[in-house]
Amino acid sequence: MTIDLIGDLPLVLGGNTFGWTSDEDESFAVLDAFLAAGGRQIDTADVYSAWAPGNDGGVSEAVIGRWLAARGTRDQAVLATKVGSLASRKGLARENVEAALEDSLARLGTDCVDLYYAHFDDETQSPAELARTFDSLVRAGKVGAIGISNLSPERQRSWIEAARAEDLTVPVAIQVQYSLAHRADVESGYGQVVEENDLALFSYFSLAAGLLTGKYRSAADLEGVARGAQLTDYGTPEGFALVDVLVDVAERHDAEPTAVALAWLRAKGVTAPVASARTTAQLPALIAGAELELTSEDVAALDAASAPFTR
Repeated sequence: MTIDLIGDLPLVLGGNTFGWTSDEDESFAVLDAFLAAGGRQIDTADVYSAWAPGNDGGVSEAVIGRWLAARGTRDQAVLATKVGSLASRKGLARENVEAALEDSLARLGTDCVDLYYAHFDDETQSPAELARTFDSLVRAGKVGAIGISNLSPERQRSWIEAARAEDLTVPVAIQVQYSLAHRADVESGYGQVVEENDLALFSYFSLAAGLLTGKYRSAADLEGVARGAQLTDYGTPEGFALVDVLVDVAERHDAEPTAVALAWLRAKGVTAPVASARTTAQLPALIAGAELELTSEDVAALDAASAPFTR
């Protein structure tokens, strides 16, 4: 990699909460605190948060754009956003991607996105077409680097091979779901693509919808929780047994389980986990996870406890 995507703090601030579960003042405060702690990369997408009642997408980008304008911090931030899943700009055809990028730039109030992801696959586009489309954005000076998210390892590999064959801009990063409670995707496929091509690896759902914060120790703890539907996927006997071990490791380090879960990802080769903070009170544990170094015994214990999630 030739572009510095994270600076000195291996943590990416997820922007999915901005304008959704975090109001504008809370969002600005989290962004301020992240930058003050040495953070650089802010991750968003044109679709955030179209799933929320009353939101049409572009909300997170717009909040970030207003923060950048208010604080004058564009040169301190690495902006990452994504294209392909917003209903009004769906797919990865060149005309759509170009239009979606212009929309994102306008909302962010900038003339260049540092890292631009293909968010979801569009199989109407060949790997060569994808490579040409995204290369053209870099050559136009509107994108600094290319990332890929949620395309299969085979499609990612084919895109990279097509870019190299035509001397086009090669993607530098992938973003994929990875956590102690979701290991198989990276360890059985995406990780090999990363190693083969010297890519940055950014993990999303790094805290397994909140399970790995340690707040939920039994199925009863999930009752009435806003994220209960997501947590149900992880709220199994194996999941709660994993949390018990995670809490034990955290206590040995006088750290939050959140910090240990993020530190484990770094120990497994993740360039920087993507994690969100709804308020500034949630940010210190994320920062600690970017600084905590686990022992080999810690990693082995967590590996064993999370073994059910390698399948």
